[in-house]
Amino acid sequence: MKYLSTRGHAERKRFCEILLEGLAPDGGLYLPETYPQVDAAMLDKWRAIYRDSGYADLAFEVLSLYIDDIPAADLKAICRKTYTEAVFGTSEIVPLRPLEPGLYLEALSNGPTLAFKDMAMQLLGNLFEYELGRRGEELNILGATSGDTGSAAEYAMRGKKGVRVFMTSPQGRMSPFQQAQMFSLQDENIHNIAVDGVFDDCQDIVKAVSNDLDFKRRYKIGTVNSINWARLMAQVVYYFAGYFQATKASPHPRKISFTVPSGNFGNVCAGHVARMMGLPIAQLVVATNENDVLDEFFRTGVYRVRASADTHETSSPSMDISKASNFERFVFDLLGRDAARAAELFGARLPAQGRFDLSGDAAFRSAAQHYGFVSGKSTHADRLRTIRDTYQRFDTMIDTHTADGLKVAREHMQAGVPMIVLETALPIKFAATIEEALGRLPPRPARFEGIEALPKRVQLMPADAALVKAYIASHVR
Repeated sequence: MKYLSTRGHAERKRFCEILLEGLAPDGGLYLPETYPQVDAAMLDKWRAIYRDSGYADLAFEVLSLYIDDIPAADLKAICRKTYTEAVFGTSEIVPLRPLEPGLYLEALSNGPTLAFKDMAMQLLGNLFEYELGRRGEELNILGATSGDTGSAAEYAMRGKKGVRVFMTSPQGRMSPFQQAQMFSLQDENIHNIAVDGVFDDCQDIVKAVSNDLDFKRRYKIGTVNSINWARLMAQVVYYFAGYFQATKASPHPRKISFTVPSGNFGNVCAGHVARMMGLPIAQLVVATNENDVLDEFFRTGVYRVRASADTHETSSPSMDISKASNFERFVFDLLGRDAARAAELFGARLPAQGRFDLSGDAAFRSAAQHYGFVSGKSTHADRLRTIRDTYQRFDTMIDTHTADGLKVAREHMQAGVPMIVLETALPIKFAATIEEALGRLPPRPARFEGIEALPKRVQLMPADAALVKAYIASHVR
């Protein structure tokens, strides 16, 4: 399996090379040269493996199609080390919960930081440690977070041999619980940088540093954001797991749909990859909050990023994003894998004009038919209503982002097609809004009691890539 850049760089790379690299040298994102195809017989085989052996062995089957430069026995051991009941709190790892006929929640937030990012990040931490140990090298991870990626990365990498984490986040734009999860960590290999700006400023810094190839090589910079293919690839697994659970009663040849709360397009892009592999997905429903850049695109064909000042601060803050960094992967596929067009749109036109328009392109007009994408958005009032309704009718407490997903999912349900909403986090991470909706605080796992009062270890900094580079250089021995 070889990987290419969405912007046409001539070099093809193996998995372990791109695992440690992040962005391609031309600023593009890595994708496999072709998507492995899964036929009905393989789906049947995987269904049996998931039923009889569990999520870790299903993960091994899926990842084996993309990773051929790690020995199979080692890869299976990494998967089994990652996806355990001890780490994820349940033997099912991603249990499916029916809400009403044809509508399900897939629980992805049972990991160490109570968010779906743990599903991929725990694997990534073990892959990094394995590959760095094999090479005798070190890696300095630079990341950006709007709330959950940062804590998931830091909890996955803390104490890992040969790895340091430098995590940028928007100052004051995360919930108090999210901030405390990150800033209370005292591990020497974990560095938190609170940036005076919004998440998109943090993401721009990560891309600017990654595009400085000399600095990147000198300081061995890698990334854990979903621009890293390995993270997105790991997320593909739970689409198959959700499908197998939802179709237990009638496995052939039934289609299902997924609704995904999305800001950076990584989580739903994993669904796109699963669909391209052959998973029978009818619709991929993109649910946004008031920062509706993605909803606007799927409705109109116009992709229009917002400036920092126009990025709303909402009660589902992990989606307060106006530049969806994974979106380039889908557009590359949408345009028939035309790397020259992708490079022009994302490398030239978007930086210069802040937008592009595909409304007149035949590929866009058939996007829903060929790729299954539809979309919708949810507001603060919608979130409160959905949280309240879900608790009153189903005795189920959901977080604000999952509420966005559930609200939009109901707008796109089709008769006879099960709809799975991907849960994104546990409610405690957004306690203030839960209390506003329900008049009570959500339950808090015992291990996080008093976390907000712990000492903080964080560096405040302007939104300046040069200053972040200087900070990294001064903390790498």
